Amino acid sequence: MSTLHSWLMRLPFLQWERPTTSLLRNEALAGITVGLMVVPQGIAYASLAGMPLITGIYASMLPALIAVLFSASPRLSVGPTALSCLLVSASLAGLAEPGSARWIELAVWLALLSGLLQIGLGFVRSGWLLSLVNAPVLMAFTQGAAVLIIASQLPGLLGLQGGWLAQLIEPRFHVATLAFGVGAYLALLVARRFRKSFPTVLLLVVITSAISAWTGFEAHGGAVIGDLPQGLPGIYLPGWPGWDTLSQLVLPTLVLTLVSFLETASSARVDSRDQGQRWDREQDLIGHGLGKIASGLSGAFPTSTSFSRSALNRYAGARTGWSVLFSVAVVALALLFTPALHHVPMAVLAAIVVAAVQGLIAPGDFVRLWRVSRVETGIAIITFVITIVSAPRLYWGVLAGVVMALSHFLFMRLHPRIIEVGLHPDGSLRDRHLWNLPVLGPTTYALRMDAALDFATVNGFERAITQYLAQHPNTRHVMLVAHPINWIDATGAEAFGTLRTQLAAQDITLHLVGLKLPVEKVLKAAGHLNLGPGLKMYRTEAEALQSPWEDTPEPEGTPDQDGKLRSEATPERAE
Repeated sequence: MSTLHSWLMRLPFLQWERPTTSLLRNEALAGITVGLMVVPQGIAYASLAGMPLITGIYASMLPALIAVLFSASPRLSVGPTALSCLLVSASLAGLAEPGSARWIELAVWLALLSGLLQIGLGFVRSGWLLSLVNAPVLMAFTQGAAVLIIASQLPGLLGLQGGWLAQLIEPRFHVATLAFGVGAYLALLVARRFRKSFPTVLLLVVITSAISAWTGFEAHGGAVIGDLPQGLPGIYLPGWPGWDTLSQLVLPTLVLTLVSFLETASSARVDSRDQGQRWDREQDLIGHGLGKIASGLSGAFPTSTSFSRSALNRYAGARTGWSVLFSVAVVALALLFTPALHHVPMAVLAAIVVAAVQGLIAPGDFVRLWRVSRVETGIAIITFVITIVSAPRLYWGVLAGVVMALSHFLFMRLHPRIIEVGLHPDGSLRDRHLWNLPVLGPTTYALRMDAALDFATVNGFERAITQYLAQHPNTRHVMLVAHPINWIDATGAEAFGTLRTQLAAQDITLHLVGLKLPVEKVLKAAGHLNLGPGLKMYRTEAEALQSPWEDTPEPEGTPDQDGKLRSEATPERAE
């Protein structure tokens, strides 16, 4: 019984702050604000996913409730997002007709598979696997997806009729649709500059619905939301899609899980930092995975975390998950009044999507990345281009970015930074060639490797020493500054033993400086640290420099006001 009690007390919702009148008042205000925003957004994003519009409301209710109860970040707004909905549409393109029963069934399978994958990763504490996408790749993919989202919404926003080719040759506009779309978009832009917590989207939907009904917009050929089912969703149990179809959903499931959780991470880190807590990544994986399964069983599509709605929830004063419960209540109430949405123009939904997504397009991010890393900028640009070109299979963009980023990472690991060091005027050992320093001694090779000594770096390590000894046959001392080496594996230990044998055969003494304890333990266990004439160890650089094994040069320069030596010339860049 005590074990069951301790397990139950670990459930996230049992850790919420106890409700008081003051707390519930603030939570209700924040929850109602977000709920009034999520209803029209959910309908708009359902259209983007190719799903029946009502599923956007379904995906905003039960999934949000389940996610907030079982995740570690209770102030996040879970439901439809533009990026996840675009991925749903891209994943199912060619497998079924958008809006058809088959399309709905496959979207539900995406939600179930993605949810199960997240729950599994959370339980085995393998959330680190989802960190394989670095920031430049995610930034480029997000911006490429944003461009595709806006492009897909422009015909509906502008009232363009016919295919893209016909629109380019001879654009034809539905004037009333154009007025609703552009007007709604401009209204959202203006409202964004003022009070963020005001339910502008809901007010816009109400006003445009009234104007649409009054002017007979639908009767004159305008596209409207139309009739939506009333009442709560029933349990949806999808049929078996077949192994062939299921295999085609594996890759989209992986990408959708990866991208949606990265969306969650961007909001959860901010939320945890604001509350001064550590982000429990695995618990959020489990909670949001359960939310995806709840969405699938509601007959909806995979959900994710909305950064904008989560920020609005915090901005409105939410402190706990009680605000999300109020938001869910607003969504459930909206299901009783779906006939009021009948006359809302589809152009208004397109404007909602475009206004929400356009902030993701930020060319300045590429410029800032260029200042930091040229290679990663190239990876980001290629990711952006592949995302655009591969549409509708845009997930190839993020996969290509991941492969390029991991390849760059492996290249850097296989080519560790190994430098020859010399005595700097400040008394430290630094890059001899960068700072134009003299050799440490006439028969000494002093080097430092800024990497672990493992299977990926041993070749570079051995090559650096072997080449130097071949070019300087008079070398009698090799000094390895080892404090940057914080890890060694069996291959590294074997390479170290080989190096000792090689140096002993040439009557060369190895001097180890600053060897860390974990590395020392491995080398001792391998039998490679038996001290003797061929091996000496020092804890610090100063201790090594003061040893009498060879005369070292005096630091060049003149003393400054503090009595420290300073160099006559300073290099333009630091080591």
